[in-house]
Amino acid sequence: MSEKLYLYPIWLRVWHAINALVILILIATGISLQYSDANFELLKFDISVTFHNIAGYIMAINYLFFVIANFKTGNVRFYRIKLKGLIKKLIKQANYYAFGMFKGEKTPYPITKDRKFNPLQKVTYVFFMFVIVPFLIVSGLALLFPEFIIPRVAGFSGIQLTAMLHAATGFLISLFLVIHIYISTTGKPISANFKSIVNGYHE
Repeated sequence: MSEKLYLYPIWLRVWHAINALVILILIATGISLQYSDANFELLKFDISVTFHNIAGYIMAINYLFFVIANFKTGNVRFYRIKLKGLIKKLIKQANYYAFGMFKGEKTPYPITKDRKFNPLQKVTYVFFMFVIVPFLIVSGLALLFPEFIIPRVAGFSGIQLTAMLHAATGFLISLFLVIHIYISTTGKPISANFKSIVNGYHE
């Protein structure tokens, strides 16, 4: 019988659920705003703006909770990256995702009570959770309060540049979401990883 590891405490599961819902709302409303057309609207413009802004505020508050909870509970240890041998580990894990798992090979870095993420997951999560997401939130807040944006940057409109970077960051988040869901389906059985984030146990 396989061992069950309690890796996802209730606070993390609640944060994850809220974050997932908010991101889906932000993607839907963001696409609607980006491709707004008077003759064809995915959602009414004013509704998209309202829901996008509300979801943005919720995401910012939820992210602040995520950071505080990680340091308060010690969960931040799972995000610490050791640089020694990192490149080799990343290549090894990438080869597993690209070839090994389709051949039935065992993962080179199985989950344990002290290792929640494999090296590639860890680097990706650190990049997105501590670089991309904060930038998305800050740029979004800047667009809500454009009076604080520098008027001109290298000859470009500060507001336009901020909007472009915000949209590009949102696209990266969308891409991450697709890959994240796909990797989650590689559990055995296919529902294993989804079940883990619901009940907290990795089997």
